[in-house]
Amino acid sequence: MQQTDIKDLLVIGGGINGCGIAADAAGRGLSVTLCEQFDLANETSSRSSKMIHGGLRYLEYYQFRLVREALAERDVLLNIAPHIVQPLQLIIPHNSLQRPAWMVRLGLFLYDTLGKRWGKKSKIPRSFSVKLQSNNAYAKPLKPELHQGFCYYDCKVDDARLVVLNAMAAHERGATILPRTTFLSAKKQAGLWVSTLQDSRTQQTWQVKSRALVNAAGPWVSQIVNHDLDINTQHQIELVKGSHIVVPKLYSGEHAYLLQNTDKRVIFVIPYHDNFSLIGTTDIAYKGDPATVEIDPAEREYLCAVVNRYFQQTISPSDIVNEWSGVRALKADDASNPSAVTRDYSLEVEDNNGQTPVLSVFGGKLTTYRKLAEQAMTQLKPYFPNMGPAWTANTPLPGGDIGSPTDYAEQLSAQYPKLSPSLLQRYAHSYGSRSPLILKDAQSTTELGKYYGSDLYHCEVAYLREHEWAQTMEDILWRRSKLGLLIS
Repeated sequence: MQQTDIKDLLVIGGGINGCGIAADAAGRGLSVTLCEQFDLANETSSRSSKMIHGGLRYLEYYQFRLVREALAERDVLLNIAPHIVQPLQLIIPHNSLQRPAWMVRLGLFLYDTLGKRWGKKSKIPRSFSVKLQSNNAYAKPLKPELHQGFCYYDCKVDDARLVVLNAMAAHERGATILPRTTFLSAKKQAGLWVSTLQDSRTQQTWQVKSRALVNAAGPWVSQIVNHDLDINTQHQIELVKGSHIVVPKLYSGEHAYLLQNTDKRVIFVIPYHDNFSLIGTTDIAYKGDPATVEIDPAEREYLCAVVNRYFQQTISPSDIVNEWSGVRALKADDASNPSAVTRDYSLEVEDNNGQTPVLSVFGGKLTTYRKLAEQAMTQLKPYFPNMGPAWTANTPLPGGDIGSPTDYAEQLSAQYPKLSPSLLQRYAHSYGSRSPLILKDAQSTTELGKYYGSDLYHCEVAYLREHEWAQTMEDILWRRSKLGLLIS
């Protein structure tokens, strides 16, 4: 198959940065093709802590600009994707053997200050001290010797859906999205890049001509620059593995915990899909193939041990019902501790006398993807002077044109009174205003099609296949819906 039309951009990588750049570029009037060797959000972008946050612990490494930018983006994402991004209350039980109380309080003061939106109303409350006593909801699951704590707020997010929604935003503005399509190589020809792509299922190859390339391949970014494109880059990346575990719910309530460990790392314990608790993450230097990364037994023991240091209910690796590991491609620096490697990003443009530019993305984090995409467009503007202005900060992502998901679920209940409230609540939090595209005129569960268990019906499967590029049950159960936790 030979593709003859000329695109402005070929974006390599269907994670959060690639899809964010594709959406931003398409919305500015550029013609875009995006290829991803696996499913969208198949790797790092679906293996996070499911949080939109400024990075409280980054303050210890003096990364004030990164924290300020991330906190500003937290407010933006709350507004443009309220169905999948919601405020999250976090409790820090104070343990005097780790950071002293004054240091934690100072850090929270700085966090509040950096996140303050002058002259604007934020949905995120300020931090405060809490007493862990009288068997209150915060203290109840914790060991009785913990008496003091702190409360602050960030946000939770469905990470894989954030990626897919950006791909949808790109597609709806004219971009071509090609999951399960591998980038093989590219060569310069007559002022263009001629790239060879391969269908990962059929092995069929074809070519795409583009005026520029965007290398947003995450853990594979250096491989594409150094091998597939034969470009000498100034930047190097460091691969860091982060692993998470999921166990049956450890406590009641929607608040999360940030636990300080003896090695100065912090571990999150977060409510996860009603019946579970998500625990993570580790930070370990990684040298292997990012596509085959797995959690190590030592990581399981490590995460369980941190929880057991604080919680009355003890857990062991035998309690784990799900787990994942992701490889983050971080911009290499001189830090000897993987936890200290910066989560900031860098964009590098290589060109040939002002032609055939390649923009490569090094580093980055889920929270700042939108700002990264804007800066990528700024870097590419000299090559595309007619591109439109920035637009993503005030435009809802698909399904995000609602008030709150709770209020929208009530609207759905009025529109579909005979359908399960739990089903409509999940749709409101996953699909927002796109929910009627799935439900259509159904007034009973029999009209939703075949039932697969745990509120999954054929109408949702058909929607995910038609509108969200889902092709396998793993795409549907683990990335698009997370129902794999409940369905055999």
